[in-house]
Amino acid sequence: MIRITLAVLVLTLAGCGADGPPTRPGPAPEPQPGIAVSGEARIGVVSTL
Repeated sequence: MIRITLAVLVLTLAGCGADGPPTRPGPAPEPQPGIAVSGEARIGVVSTL
């Protein structure tokens, strides 16, 4: 039981960014003139039996 608790604790700390202080990302590059398309699309089927 203690091994499971320690494993959950380690995985929780690894997932929350406990590896160091947060760092700010660099400045965003200037967008190029023209048309840009970005985003996310999902398609799926839901059914109940």
